[in-house]
Amino acid sequence: MPASYYAPRGGHPGQDQLLTDRAVFTDAYAVIPRGTMRDIVTSFLPGWTDTRLWVLARPLSGFAETFSQYIMEVAPGGGSDHPETDPGAQGVLFVVEGSADLTVAGTDHRLTPGGYAYLPPGCDWRLRNPGPDTLRFHWIRKAYQPAPGLDAPEPLVLNEQDIAPTPMPGTDGKWATTRFIDPADMRHDMHVTVVTFEPGAVIPFLETHVMEHGLYVLEGKAVYRLNADWVEVEAGDFMWLRAFCPQACYAGGPGRFRYLLYKDVNRHMPLPRGFGQV
Repeated sequence: MPASYYAPRGGHPGQDQLLTDRAVFTDAYAVIPRGTMRDIVTSFLPGWTDTRLWVLARPLSGFAETFSQYIMEVAPGGGSDHPETDPGAQGVLFVVEGSADLTVAGTDHRLTPGGYAYLPPGCDWRLRNPGPDTLRFHWIRKAYQPAPGLDAPEPLVLNEQDIAPTPMPGTDGKWATTRFIDPADMRHDMHVTVVTFEPGAVIPFLETHVMEHGLYVLEGKAVYRLNADWVEVEAGDFMWLRAFCPQACYAGGPGRFRYLLYKDVNRHMPLPRGFGQV
């Protein structure tokens, strides 16, 4: 089945619209519905031309701790020759609309919908929209955590549509994950994947774990259990789940339910200064 990716358009609701929406912000999770991604809440970045963005997550007390996530919107001809200003930041790009000319360490790539790029810390990269359509992509950033004996990963450019999803055991393929990197590659301290549920598929238990999540719904709709609440979500919604937030899902259909998932992995838990000293 061809992939489908939702992307916001901005705009502004009319004065006849109700105020009621599904936005939720709690200590354990947040839901940012697609209806909140309007022109009035866009941001801009120095060094980027003809570009605006929606900030979905940022490190903040009581909110995301390990990552930031943007939806970038780049007009034809726009982009940046110096996109990343933090030398310790790694990034993942995931294209949902349009095309991008990405140059990584002097090598040129064309990213189209489903295009994925992993960009290690200190990587020399630049991006332009060759046009004629607007380019929209996710940009997930995390401070890289070096580990003794491990080099930083190399850049990686792939496309979701060229990768066979990995079914979860015992689900007959109704719940599957598209992985861009080998989960056993310990150089990586974050994973960004695409998770797919066929209609009727479920996460049949309350996952409760240390990994922080960012989930952007690419396609379909479902009911998600977040902490003690059942919340309806649909294409274009974003969910943030703090570490240990109980979570489960039921995909009711009629079509597939798919989301872009971030999680932090493969590193020791940071300890407060002086912990364990006697």
